[in-house]
Amino acid sequence: MNTALWIAAGLLTAVALTGGFTKVFVPTAKLAEAPGGQWTGSAGDGFVKALGGLELLAAAGLVLPAVVGVAPVMVPVTAACWVLLMVGAMVTHGRRGEGGFVALNLLYLAIALFIAVGRFGPWPFTG
Repeated sequence: MNTALWIAAGLLTAVALTGGFTKVFVPTAKLAEAPGGQWTGSAGDGFVKALGGLELLAAAGLVLPAVVGVAPVMVPVTAACWVLLMVGAMVTHGRRGEGGFVALNLLYLAIALFIAVGRFGPWPFTG
């Protein structure tokens, strides 16, 4: 189970890095033209960049605390925060009628929930 949790954290880290870098470094106007990014057209540039920054922090928080052995409890805390972020993403895409992206966000939410429950519960990191 430990291996499955690490794989899940790695996959979610890749998702967070991709989304974060895109939101931080790609101009918002260009994001608004991309599939799934249309919502950025009605969001402020600062809001989009802030979300990207949060996603980059999440990428770090999903693996680094456990890898370096400093505050590994931050891994499930970060995963729980990702669950909340995905709820917001699902609401946003749902309001826009983008069912496919709601389903994708639900998948990411499920992975994050798996990590949070597993690491808070029966498979925490032990020193």
